[in-house]
Amino acid sequence: MGINERKEKEKAELRQQILDAAIKLFAKHGLEGLSIRKIAEIIEYSPTTVYLYFKDKNEILYELHERGFMIMGSYNTGLLEINNPLIRLHKMGENYIRFGLENPDYYDLMFMSEAPMEVIDRIKNCEWKLGDEALGLLRVMLEECMEKGMIPKGDSTAVSMAIWSLVHGLVSLAIRSRFSKLVTEEQVIPMMHSSLNWIVNTIETRN
Repeated sequence: MGINERKEKEKAELRQQILDAAIKLFAKHGLEGLSIRKIAEIIEYSPTTVYLYFKDKNEILYELHERGFMIMGSYNTGLLEINNPLIRLHKMGENYIRFGLENPDYYDLMFMSEAPMEVIDRIKNCEWKLGDEALGLLRVMLEECMEKGMIPKGDSTAVSMAIWSLVHGLVSLAIRSRFSKLVTEEQVIPMMHSSLNWIVNTIETRN
């Protein structure tokens, strides 16, 4: 390995250390407990070094937000191999719920924290690309269901938003422990899946 390759590898490793430290701090202390100084302490570098890689805390959160979408995408590996689009739709909903429950800190950054969106707003002509791609996959499946007469035809964007809102609401309430006073811990996940079943069955056309 040449000098330049070694330097690039070291930079990539340090960047990864910064991100790993950031998600640990976020998981333990939340957004308010995350700072460049605390990240620097964990990785045993100066705050100045961290600033060489990221402009501010929000850019770090944005990078973690991007990583979260990559992790969520891995849950849908093999999804397109399912021929029946209605079953595929249901499976995608199950994957979304599982991802959210298993990765609550990433889920928070991706769908509940304003910080990543502030970075997107700050960058000229920057759109929420990964979020749009995730919604686009849902919309394509719904349109296929409509074309095959499996669900009533309608505005696929509006229907996508309705389904996404349902599963997002379920995951958000669960990771914020809002179900704990309503149902037992053992009932939470089955109840979430029952809600998903209900919405899919409700929109399904009965032939």
